[in-house]
Amino acid sequence: RGSVADTLAALQPLLRPKTDREHLDRSLRHYRKTRAQLDSLAVNDRDKTPIRPEYVAALANRLASDDAVFTCDVGSPVVWAARYVTMNGRRRLIGSFNHGTMANALPHAIGAQTAFPGRQVVALAGDGGLTMLFGELVTLIQNRLPVKVIVFNNSSLNFVELEMKAAGIVTFGTDLVNPDFAAVAQSMGIFGRRVTEPGDLERALTDAFAHDGPALVDVHTARQELSIPPAITVEQAKGFSLYAIRTILAGRADELLDLVTTNVARRILD
Repeated sequence: RGSVADTLAALQPLLRPKTDREHLDRSLRHYRKTRAQLDSLAVNDRDKTPIRPEYVAALANRLASDDAVFTCDVGSPVVWAARYVTMNGRRRLIGSFNHGTMANALPHAIGAQTAFPGRQVVALAGDGGLTMLFGELVTLIQNRLPVKVIVFNNSSLNFVELEMKAAGIVTFGTDLVNPDFAAVAQSMGIFGRRVTEPGDLERALTDAFAHDGPALVDVHTARQELSIPPAITVEQAKGFSLYAIRTILAGRADELLDLVTTNVARRILD
């Protein structure tokens, strides 16, 4: 038995400096290329609606404080947080990454704000996750917790839909009939702002972050935006092809057209 310090002391004399940077340089080139591709999607897409979720996450990242604590709901908010929230040694990102528990962003934010009352806490919430624990908004008022909630409102269980598409299943049971989240927040005494135009997003987030108290920004985001993984498996490709065929046969070709327009046409025009 020993300590980490003892182990390091024993190992250090055995280490030899290496000068071959080939792997490091290749990795850095790959990162720069991938980072540029991701950042190219996190833009105001010529003021088109609905708003790109990448743009929402990137703006929140830029406007948040240097020591902000971010929480993210299970589902697509995890993807956008992982890709666009920058860690700098002072920030924290909290989520249900092992268990995959829905509706965790707001409870995690409540806990983080209670533990760190002097720090900015930003909850990146999905519409499905938030409505599962809607009552916790009252907790923000009751306990005077200035949590900032950003709702990715795409009227769907978005990540479930993505999993169904990858499995070749025509989506069903994933539609959400959402309330006006900003109006609900306002009825509780919380700062609320509804954003449907990308040009209004930066001002809404700036005002919410500056508000002395809890705030909620309800952002209407693109339902069909795909969070494409770094590598697509053969099974996923087959599943999407089968999903496309079945969707057309089900008389829902308009959904497929929207999917193509959102993820192909937009990128070509960009």
